[in-house]
Amino acid sequence: MAARKLKLKKFLRYALIACGALLLVFAGWVVYLDRIVIKQFEGRRWSLPAQVYAQPLELYAGQQLPADALEQELRRLGYQKSDAPARPGSYRRRGLRFDFVAREFRFVDELRPAQAVSVLTGGAGIERMWDGKGNELPVFRLDPLVIGSIFPIHGEDRVIVAPDEVPAVLPAALKVVEDRKFDTHWGVNPWAIARAMWVNLRAGQIEQGGSTLTQQLVKSYFLDNRRTFGRKIEEAIMAVLLEVHFEKADLMNAYINEIHLGQEGNRAIHGFGLASQFYFGKPLSELELQEIATLVTIARGPSYYDPRRHPQRTKERRNHILGLLAQFEVVPEAAARAAKNKPLNVRSQSSFGSNYYPAFMDLVRRTLRRDYREEDLTEAGLKIFSTLDPRVQSQAEEAITAELTALDKRTKRRDAQLEGVMVVTTPQNGETIAIVGGRRVSFDGYNRALDAKRSIGSLVKPVIFLAAMESGRYNSSTIVEDAPLEVKLTNGTVWKPQNISKEFYGPVPLVRVLAQSLNLASARIGLDVGLPKVAKAFTQLGLEKEPPPYPSVLLGSLDIAPIEVAQMYNSLANGGFRTPLRAVRAVVDDKGVPLKSFQLEITPVADPVAVYQVNRMMQTVMENGSGRYVRARMPKDMVVAGKTGTSSDYRDTWFAGFSGEHLAVVWVGFDDDKPTGLTGANGALAVWSRFFSNLETRPWSEPVPEGLVELTVDFATGEAAPVGCTPEVVAVTVPQGTQIAPHTACGAGFSDRMVDWLRGIIH
Repeated sequence: MAARKLKLKKFLRYALIACGALLLVFAGWVVYLDRIVIKQFEGRRWSLPAQVYAQPLELYAGQQLPADALEQELRRLGYQKSDAPARPGSYRRRGLRFDFVAREFRFVDELRPAQAVSVLTGGAGIERMWDGKGNELPVFRLDPLVIGSIFPIHGEDRVIVAPDEVPAVLPAALKVVEDRKFDTHWGVNPWAIARAMWVNLRAGQIEQGGSTLTQQLVKSYFLDNRRTFGRKIEEAIMAVLLEVHFEKADLMNAYINEIHLGQEGNRAIHGFGLASQFYFGKPLSELELQEIATLVTIARGPSYYDPRRHPQRTKERRNHILGLLAQFEVVPEAAARAAKNKPLNVRSQSSFGSNYYPAFMDLVRRTLRRDYREEDLTEAGLKIFSTLDPRVQSQAEEAITAELTALDKRTKRRDAQLEGVMVVTTPQNGETIAIVGGRRVSFDGYNRALDAKRSIGSLVKPVIFLAAMESGRYNSSTIVEDAPLEVKLTNGTVWKPQNISKEFYGPVPLVRVLAQSLNLASARIGLDVGLPKVAKAFTQLGLEKEPPPYPSVLLGSLDIAPIEVAQMYNSLANGGFRTPLRAVRAVVDDKGVPLKSFQLEITPVADPVAVYQVNRMMQTVMENGSGRYVRARMPKDMVVAGKTGTSSDYRDTWFAGFSGEHLAVVWVGFDDDKPTGLTGANGALAVWSRFFSNLETRPWSEPVPEGLVELTVDFATGEAAPVGCTPEVVAVTVPQGTQIAPHTACGAGFSDRMVDWLRGIIH
């Protein structure tokens, strides 16, 4: 008996020691969890992806913006039609007049409050604008379009909303539907857990959850998706700890910003702020009662209550929630009844992605990563003001997709489709305003605009001609021999270039060489000027790496990405001044404080007199050369300049051209580098002309630089000839004092009159 009592005492002693140890371990675990809760939840509680904005549309009297185009822009920004617009983000159209309430927005230079604006349009565009007090508005900036977020690699994206941006009915609805004891419990609700177990047991399936909003927040914020008993204990403890350290209002706001509400590809939609944009295309503060009820429905299960895949199921649940809101007197019975009769009105998922431009966003990321750490871009809530013009971007996408579909029929390939790229800039300030990286414009993958280095073909010729003009030995009327050419290379082989037509054209003026893209004459010019000078001209215009001094470079045997071509041609279009292409205007922090402004840099890199002559010859390309057949698609008063490019075996087709305001570079080809059967003139130029024919831009028009004179010559021979003398007379600019032989085919006495005429112009 004594031995048994001794054993019992030992057992109790060990049991007490074990219990004490377990309590110590448990206490240590609680302390550990407490530190996690405090450390991760205090201060900045979320990884805030940087939001990227397009450039805002500025409205002004006289702007060529028809009524339909203005309405399209308002809809793009998520403005909702209303019979009596009073809330920010609403508008009314009555014929040619618009009344809308602009949203409050913090620009880089000002905080613009919400404001009522009226706009009267006419046949030519905007006629006048005035504010809600009747005061005339000379200029008004619309709030800029959000075009994307730079979110972490794990894919969480969200738009943080402050408590004052949350409709009061949302937290009330969440309490009624998800956690009616939220204001009084300490993180867990045992009665709700017991009730849920009983309901689910009777139903034979999961119909009700017992987790509080705080527990749901813990699960989303701290834990993974494993469902184990230990994980539920951990969830309950952390929920209690959250309740101990933080106010109910903080927890509710955290829940509203954290909860998972959907998925778009690898992008997880977190928080009601982004979900409002994802499902309804407008800010959370602008949602109507039935829309808020829909989001509360989705919060119960984003897959099960996906309104796009299961609209009837979602609507039934939404209406049940509206009934609860009326029952618990959150909203009036009449309001709930009216909301039940309204459709879900969820916009398509594709329209959510329609404002996401992956090729352009790729350039933005690369630009920012030169100055910011990855965690700054994905966690610090930066606002990025970009250079993208959504209207121009849409026009570029439409031109690429429409023309590639038509060109596919000409290639006669069944195993592959043509790909296309477009880069659009404004040469004077170097802003990249649109990028299309492939025919699948919304595909976030291989960015051909930045990474596809392809042979540029005859796009090299204006660079050769610039070096020739700067040498002082050539001008637009200089006669060059287009004849067979052989060059012995250092390896002993002989380089024998050919024209694309396999013909020889004899003595021809430079203006014709460029317009008709004659290879032999161009190569002869490049060799005469010298390969080192031609190579230097490339880097002058903006190519980072000087090309090798091989003769083949003179015919475009040089692989360059479209964005690099745009940089070079941007310098030509800007009169010989290089402005590094930029995609970002400014960066501000989450408080609106400017961090960095990407200032305009202008560097003179080429002789403006030489550049002007090259540009005038590129104008002749469009009027008399390889671009003349598409010129008819464009307005008659639109003066443009450009150059086609075709690589060997017709593998790549290019066109780079500009007006007085815009430059666009287009590439068309196959990803596998197989021949297309197309030239730059009937491939890339078709895309370019479709785009430019719909673009609001101004003609190219620059004053003739001092030291140059303008006259007309015969296109075929380069001989001086007035308009009407020969079938094809073109205007050229040449240095004063240039001697040009007169044309002799215009009748008796013409030569003497021409000599006198030339003397009068040149001197």
